[in-house]
Amino acid sequence: MGTAELDRLCVNALRFLAVDMIERAKSGHPGLPLGAAPMAYVLWSRHLRHSPQDPDWPDRDRFVLSAGHGSALLYALLHLFGYLPLEELQNFRQWGSRTPGHPEAGLTPGVEVTTGPLGQGFANAVGMAMAEAHLAALFNRPGFPIVDHRTYVLASDGDLMEGVVAEAASLAGHLKLGKLIVLYDQNFVSLAGSTALAFTEDVRRRFEACGWQVLEVPDGNDLEAIDAALQEAKAERERPSLICVRTVIGYGAPTKAGTFHAHGAPLGPEEARAAKRNLGWPEEPPFYVPEEVRAHFAELRARAEAGAAAWHRLFSEYEKAYPELAREFRRRMRGELPAGWEEGLPVFAPGTKVSTRKASEAVLQALGERIPELVGGSADLNPSCFTWLKGKGDFQAPPDPGPVQGAVGGGWGYFGRNLHFGVREHAMGAIALGMARHGGVLPFCGTFLVFSDYMRPPIRLAAMSHTRVVFVFTHDSVAVGEDGPTHQPVEQLMNLRCVPNLVVIRPADANEVREAWVAALRRREGPTALVLTRQDVPVLDRTGLAGPENLHRGGYVLWQAREGEPDVILIGTGSEVALALEAGRKLAEEGVNARVVALPSFELFLAQPEEYREAVLPKGVRARVAVEAGCPLGWERFVGLDGAVVGLSRFGASAPGPVALEKLGITVEAVVRAARRVLAAAP
Repeated sequence: MGTAELDRLCVNALRFLAVDMIERAKSGHPGLPLGAAPMAYVLWSRHLRHSPQDPDWPDRDRFVLSAGHGSALLYALLHLFGYLPLEELQNFRQWGSRTPGHPEAGLTPGVEVTTGPLGQGFANAVGMAMAEAHLAALFNRPGFPIVDHRTYVLASDGDLMEGVVAEAASLAGHLKLGKLIVLYDQNFVSLAGSTALAFTEDVRRRFEACGWQVLEVPDGNDLEAIDAALQEAKAERERPSLICVRTVIGYGAPTKAGTFHAHGAPLGPEEARAAKRNLGWPEEPPFYVPEEVRAHFAELRARAEAGAAAWHRLFSEYEKAYPELAREFRRRMRGELPAGWEEGLPVFAPGTKVSTRKASEAVLQALGERIPELVGGSADLNPSCFTWLKGKGDFQAPPDPGPVQGAVGGGWGYFGRNLHFGVREHAMGAIALGMARHGGVLPFCGTFLVFSDYMRPPIRLAAMSHTRVVFVFTHDSVAVGEDGPTHQPVEQLMNLRCVPNLVVIRPADANEVREAWVAALRRREGPTALVLTRQDVPVLDRTGLAGPENLHRGGYVLWQAREGEPDVILIGTGSEVALALEAGRKLAEEGVNARVVALPSFELFLAQPEEYREAVLPKGVRARVAVEAGCPLGWERFVGLDGAVVGLSRFGASAPGPVALEKLGITVEAVVRAARRVLAAAP
């Protein structure tokens, strides 16, 4: 059999494995697999460096299916390369399978990131390319390119419409990420059917304006043209590449090809059989793979493993030449933090006042010295969020010629640890997630809490994929002040607490900030959001109070007027803990046995044993008041229907922070009044 005929068989095997998956599940998206199978086959068979035996091989190329709805195509590839057994394809989209409707990282071997929300995978890939460039700058030595891989993306028209792609593409071009290559499945069809308005833009000129190389393949079935374009993209070292591959959605389906009807529903039995006849494929049996195809993919798999083996031999020589660097590289790729990283972190003196965002800056500098893989930045808000690593250099395209000093005195280059995202919150979150999924770096990123709204998709995907990213949100309440309600968060805090597997921590003072960072970095099973104040808050004098290390339990008894069962429990978070404490002491002067509970993290507290939670919030004490400068919805879980919440059920107002808090009722007096009401009503 000739090479061209074998390639045709392989492409059609991918197409119809995908079609059969979707038909059996009676659910899925056949249009992309039918149209994009040729480009995926060329990439995986001729270019992609990977290892089915070791899917986490550090120097593998990363492949991101940004058009996650085309997951059946990816699963077909993973099956033929030996990552997945056929049974998993036959259980596509079923409970307990490793072939979910959209790719999920951590569930399916060979899947790098969780994709499906369009545009997110593209931006994740930018983060992966940034991580590769950073690690290469740090660890490669002459003759030892141990970090030398590319990041490939398969993206759709829908991906490129999403705003996050514009943000991420702009940054990728600026950073000259030449090892980022995007295959654009350009079929000019979207689900709504009429697409004229959606595609009047000139995609080529848009990406060229962002500093990308743009290549075109007029016929998506021309394997040699696709191969040539990939070769040209790989030869470009400074510009990321977008390869526009003109395809037909649902290619081969006689009545649905080229229409939106091929996109998001099974072809149906008759149309599926007709598509197979149209492309010369046997109608039966389903999930048919010719022996020639299986033999060819076995050869491709062996070739891939040989490439991985060559890298391991190179790394063995690297270990001999640079043992300390090799140990450090292995540690980072395992995701283990260096020994002693928690030691000697700042301790803040009581009796002073400092904003928790400023305390976070001090803690972050100490952590930056101890954890070299810690990298991050903000959405152009470093002087406000203080999410920077002073003296650790700026991540930028390497200067040429000669060294150029960066803004923080550490120089410019891919070795820099300060990431300048620009005003791009949406891309920032997705890029940070991509960096974390790449491995070898531990990313953080910062913006105002109110702008977490821009970042909900990557926060959610980080939580879903159990990936460690630290999201730092400052300016956490109406105490922001004069900027007014557009910048004063109200509903955002509870919104974040609704995200499964996201730990949200709102520390009460500077010493709790230290513990919050420790908790976030210890946590490997998902992301953490640190919620910090703009305004100064008192550093609590812990004499007679519980220590800040109790933050790790999520909630704890900070203070109680006297021993025994309390009459009333006051619960606070963040800057309102000091209000609750002052209110508790005022009530104590009236003879009330008040207990003050600091509850910096709902999630950490609810993960504690029931006995501990009962000891902090005994069910028998129904007189409870929570105080938090935000939406009260959700506090019922802790105060019950008999309790009260001092919070905000409206937007803020433009006024100095203390005035806004007073006028909006976030005061000691309001807490005391609420406590008196619940005490009077208590049975």
